[in-house]
Amino acid sequence: MKPITFSREETRALVGEIQEYFREELDQDIGALPAEMLMRFFGEKMGAYFYNRGVYDAQELITKRMESLSYDVFALEQPTKHLR
Repeated sequence: MKPITFSREETRALVGEIQEYFREELDQDIGALPAEMLMRFFGEKMGAYFYNRGVYDAQELITKRMESLSYDVFALEQPTKHLR
């Protein structure tokens, strides 16, 4: 799997989220560098789990849509004397 990378803007946003979490939930301040290091750690060690969950969810959605599409196609069938 290709490593997960973020743009500079995305990295800033993620770092801000981590800093806010530490402030609100843990009542601690964390600097930008430690927050970015933590973000990279989670990305490297756990990112694949979150990525795979997204892939599984997408597969489920596609399967459901294909099934629905199949029913829609069969609904277009015209009546004939021929039986399948």
